[in-house]
Amino acid sequence: MPPDQSIVVDGNRLTPVLDGPHRLRTLLGLIEGAKRSLRLLYYIYSADESGGVVREALLRAIDRSVEVSLLIDGFGSGQTPETYFTELSERGAKFCRFNPAYGRRYVLRNHQKLALADEEQILIGGFNIEDSYFGEVDDGAWRDIGLMVEGPAAARVAPYYDALMAWSLRRHSRLKELRTTVRRFSEHRGPLQWQYGGPMQLKSPWALSTVRDLGSCSSLDMIAAYFAPLGGMLRRIAAIARRGGVRVITASKSDNLATIDAARSTYSRLLRRGVQLFEYEPTKLHSKLLVMDDIVHIGSSNFDLRSLYLNMEMMLRVQDRNFASAMRAYFDRELKDCVEITPALHKARATWWQRLRWKIGWFLVTSLDYSVTRRLALRIP
Repeated sequence: MPPDQSIVVDGNRLTPVLDGPHRLRTLLGLIEGAKRSLRLLYYIYSADESGGVVREALLRAIDRSVEVSLLIDGFGSGQTPETYFTELSERGAKFCRFNPAYGRRYVLRNHQKLALADEEQILIGGFNIEDSYFGEVDDGAWRDIGLMVEGPAAARVAPYYDALMAWSLRRHSRLKELRTTVRRFSEHRGPLQWQYGGPMQLKSPWALSTVRDLGSCSSLDMIAAYFAPLGGMLRRIAAIARRGGVRVITASKSDNLATIDAARSTYSRLLRRGVQLFEYEPTKLHSKLLVMDDIVHIGSSNFDLRSLYLNMEMMLRVQDRNFASAMRAYFDRELKDCVEITPALHKARATWWQRLRWKIGWFLVTSLDYSVTRRLALRIP
């Protein structure tokens, strides 16, 4: 399938949006075309050129009597001042920061990204509202994936968004209510399933779905910007390599070097079990994609502990042979910009100093960040 070509699944048109400038044009087109309602949710909303363009488009939508709602994360968008959104609120938009207050709840993050228009079109993916997600790879912008979904599946996200916004607007909202929302609106039947993650006591609905799909598939192609699963997930990935084949693309460049070190700490174990590993070279990688036989998971979630078990996340599970083939072809094209991590290359890299760095990165990502944060957030002893 050529880039950005659409595939129809269960009465819904699915269109990958792969190029940074095209993602911005698609988002603005969705906003400009809205007639009744707009619901936006982003982890990062920056006060830069792209943020300004999107804000002006939202103001024009309000002038057309479109009902506008914007939810941003208090941590990810912490550098953007409240005054930046004042005019939206004054003109009638519903605006809120997820967990804006410091304290125990501040460690929770809403990592989801979506723009929903008229309950008919929804744009999802890993990208945020910031210039670096809408630029060209050659200029150092993030490499990411967007997906436009047009059809009845889009409407099913609206009640989830409204429940999440209501929870965020209430003072002293309880985590139990948030977990109930995540479970209630996660879907388990049909070719297209919206699956959500959040601060669960055990695995989130998306994590459970991923575990099931990994356990039954015979092939796996994964692009994971942040890759730091624990032993259970690593064993499932190794088992797929024995049944068929596994290819994993991770980042060689990032805004968080600890995540690269954490990923590299898993390489020896995976290489010994026949997993093919690649690192994306041209720029910082931010894509999130799993292709398992005829099943695709695409959305906001990385493949690390915070995303699998703690962050608010949103993934679309698509079971369709044509769509899976299209996304596998995209994976193959991405390989052209990757270096393969062969056992020989990894051995040459693995000096004592690098191994120490990788272990420290693993500790920071899986223990210091995730474990401590989870205990603080959920009051787990």
